[in-house]
Amino acid sequence: MVWAGWPAPGLWAAGCGLLCRVRRGLRGLLMTRSQRLLFRIGYSLYTRTWLGYLFYRQQLRRARNRYPKGHSKTQPRLFNGVKVLPIPVLSDNYSYLIIDTQAGLAVAVDPSDPRAVQVRRTQGALGVALGGRLLPLDHSGGNRDLSRRHRDCRVYGSPQDGIPYLTHPLCHQDVVSVGRLQIRALATPGHTQGHLVYLLDGEPYKGPSCLFSGDLLFLSGCGRTFEGTAETMLSSLDTVLGLGDDTLLWPGHEYAEENLGFAGVVEPENLARERKMQWVQRQRMERRSTCPSTLGEERSYNPFLRTHCLALQEALGPGPGPTADEGCSRAQLLEELRRLKDTHKSK
Repeated sequence: MVWAGWPAPGLWAAGCGLLCRVRRGLRGLLMTRSQRLLFRIGYSLYTRTWLGYLFYRQQLRRARNRYPKGHSKTQPRLFNGVKVLPIPVLSDNYSYLIIDTQAGLAVAVDPSDPRAVQVRRTQGALGVALGGRLLPLDHSGGNRDLSRRHRDCRVYGSPQDGIPYLTHPLCHQDVVSVGRLQIRALATPGHTQGHLVYLLDGEPYKGPSCLFSGDLLFLSGCGRTFEGTAETMLSSLDTVLGLGDDTLLWPGHEYAEENLGFAGVVEPENLARERKMQWVQRQRMERRSTCPSTLGEERSYNPFLRTHCLALQEALGPGPGPTADEGCSRAQLLEELRRLKDTHKSK
């Protein structure tokens, strides 16, 4: 029976379904905006007040007590006189020393714990600190102590992210030269407005190029989009995708096992992911670092770099249409992946 003046049952059901989708979309939009607002407030407190600095110092003390030798066991990589030394800091962060052993010069990337960097400094003379991540104290809190101990230490990074003790602001494609080390800054906004990644050119020392990706790209994952849109983050990830497959990826965090677990949810038939997961689990059982991977590997199993893949689009993305824009659909897929990752609970 249909009451006079009421829509037909089929139309009513369709309308209810549309209303539910609109409600979910609005709720997601409001949550995203509230998260960004809370992030901005917390970001300002953490990076621009003494309260934030004291919180950072507390994190540092707790991590040093819990992991006196670091959260992971790392091994340096040596390429014809250029050494890359991962330094485990805080609960899951990585800082890096890049050392030109012939010139006796070193670059510290994301030096969040000055003590950890200082201990390993004996392998090269500290000359430059590169930072510019979220949160800056999470990745560059050591700039203060390093600058005080070494008056000639130069601090490079983005002028947009409130980096402590910044002396040399960098823009997209700027190059920092230290001995044979040629390090190019690439602007990759999305996580923060001024986020930079650093690309060590392998040509001068006849070795592989190295990408120090901070909070943009992890093994099988990517950073959250706090200060940007999905389109912004997609453009930044595409910047990285334009680099060579043999480029070594040195991320800012040890998230490999959790990220590969999520990748298995969205691409359960991906054999490259399964092989990598088995290797990572063996590494983590002995608390060994999973760095580095290569960009070629990441293309094969990192879902955030695979938004162009048809299987992923069909499983998660918007259905293809005659007017569908490829860039827009990839951004929508990236946004859906990020939403699913944020709610994913690793087992």
